[in-house]
Amino acid sequence: MEVQEKQYIQYDRKDLSNEELVRIYKALVKPRLIEEKMLILLRQGKISKWFSGWGQGRNFCRCYTLDKDEYILPMHRNLGIFTAREIPLNRLFAQFQGKMTGFTKGRDRSFHFGTKEHHLVGMISHLGPQLAIGTGIALAGKLKGERKVALAITGDGGASEGDFHEALNVAAVWDVPVIFCVENNQWGLSTPSNEQFRCKQFIDKGVGYGMDAFQIDGNNILEVYNSVRQIADSLRKKPRPFLLECLSFRMRGHEEASGTKYYPDGIQDEWAKKDPVTNYELYLKNEGVLSAAEVEKIRETIKQEIHDELEIAFAEPKITPDTDTELKDVYAPWNQVVVHPQSSSKTEKRHIDAISDALRLAMRKYQDLIIMGQDIAEYGGVFKITEGFVDEFGKQRIRNTPLCESAILGTALGLSIKGMKAIMEMQFADFVTVGFNQIVNNLAKLHYRWGENADVVVRMPTGGGSAAGPFHSQSNEAWFTHTPGLKVVYPSTPTEAKGLLLASIEYPNPVIFFEHKGLYRSIKEEVPDDYYTIELGKANIVREGNAASVITYGMGVHWAKEIVEKNNLDVEILDLRTLLPLDTEAIYETVRKTHRVILLHEDCITGGIGGEIAALISENCFESLDAPVMREGSLDTPVPFDAELEKNFFPKSRFEEKLLKLVNY
Repeated sequence: MEVQEKQYIQYDRKDLSNEELVRIYKALVKPRLIEEKMLILLRQGKISKWFSGWGQGRNFCRCYTLDKDEYILPMHRNLGIFTAREIPLNRLFAQFQGKMTGFTKGRDRSFHFGTKEHHLVGMISHLGPQLAIGTGIALAGKLKGERKVALAITGDGGASEGDFHEALNVAAVWDVPVIFCVENNQWGLSTPSNEQFRCKQFIDKGVGYGMDAFQIDGNNILEVYNSVRQIADSLRKKPRPFLLECLSFRMRGHEEASGTKYYPDGIQDEWAKKDPVTNYELYLKNEGVLSAAEVEKIRETIKQEIHDELEIAFAEPKITPDTDTELKDVYAPWNQVVVHPQSSSKTEKRHIDAISDALRLAMRKYQDLIIMGQDIAEYGGVFKITEGFVDEFGKQRIRNTPLCESAILGTALGLSIKGMKAIMEMQFADFVTVGFNQIVNNLAKLHYRWGENADVVVRMPTGGGSAAGPFHSQSNEAWFTHTPGLKVVYPSTPTEAKGLLLASIEYPNPVIFFEHKGLYRSIKEEVPDDYYTIELGKANIVREGNAASVITYGMGVHWAKEIVEKNNLDVEILDLRTLLPLDTEAIYETVRKTHRVILLHEDCITGGIGGEIAALISENCFESLDAPVMREGSLDTPVPFDAELEKNFFPKSRFEEKLLKLVNY
């Protein structure tokens, strides 16, 4: 774009020196020149997609005003933030081309990446979830006494998502030092603002959250620079969240393929007058800070850098897939060392006591471990598992949360990114639906995408048997066994509950830890008092037998034991304990031993994990089978409220009939 003659933006340099003004110009023009090149490469088919930030040159300013170790959570069109953090351009270009030296090793696109080295956290396509991660990062800094801020960015369209409300509300309640920046481009892809929201401006929302809010001209580089600098300084001194609205306009399409035909005639011409690059460049010339020759020299130097770095990226060969590497990178590396009790001391504990004991011991061992959940502080949680924890560990570490599962999961991830450990109690496993996206798209995919681990345990009180109806009784473990990047753990006894939970807390990747509510107070046994762990991913033979094998977990273990003993059957019972990954070696071994197998789970029969295990057995143990592989689960209905209906829903009686049929086949 040619330099316009009239300057349409008025600048206030305040205390900025000429050197600083020139530094800002170089940082401003670099992403513009990169974008010019990327648009050419897109037309040449050398990159597959581009999200243009044309007309939005203020991104780098927010980066410059923060310390280099303060985290920023950018969006699609925030190229200037990445360049201002001095990411090597050849790696950035390799990312755009899907090359191995890109930050995601070809596994994700354009700006969907992060880098811990540069303190950037990459977005996912769902836009809103990263705001809560910013809350978690800022919370970690506050808890550590670092006097740091975080900057989380979203657009006017993304601010329509529930994650926006949840993140701002939690940050406000907890006085977390995070700047929530709304890039108000006035269009969400092709949808104008009047079809996105009814408020006049986003800063009006600040009052509702009890936080300060400020609106600025997002195209005025120096206004952005000075405003963010002032806000960040204030938040470092007095931790609290801040809502910043940057008014601007997206000159090109949401991404290049979408075009801009939906824009009203003339709107782009009007906003072109306020182009941040041309206006600031003209300002520097008018102020005598830079001459035309100096501007040209700066541009040519940057263009040469872009050319040289592109050559490095272009020279890199196409990726040759390696399946072992792909599978290995789903999880952060970890070699579990099983911890045995240091003494023989044991105490009779119920399932619920063992879980509480594990949490207490983990809190003592890991001083950076935070537990979050609804009503878990003074009240002790609805099941009283954390009762008394506030007295020992304080409310900074035992944190009551608002009713916002998605934001707390995102906050937990933010804590992990800052090197802490986090446990979130899902009050009932049923409620995970409103936080599902954070688990399956953020927690689970993070390490595979850009090498960042998620050290988070999500506790899931699950299962029926208490006449609690369809929203407090579901068994939804199969939703997560389909998601690479998670571990899914489901103990059946107090001893296992304690050892597996402690192992899950040690594990540096996300764990979905299921606790059957019906077992909380119904079973008890002698449990070691010391800290100990049990191997994750390892099944357990609960009962030896030769006539058939029952493969089950959780409440199913107790149903199977009762029915086998009632009928005096020579049947082996294998407790899976970990559902992802499955202990296939133990599964195949018991099938090859007894030659008959039935799969049992409380989850509904269709889509339950029993179907997956049945397929594995059929594929790998077919020649060892003397009978068809059988399975039994709950009815394919929601969980009913009435006690008799719920009893009919469960598979217990049907399982007994089918087991006897299998043994006598």
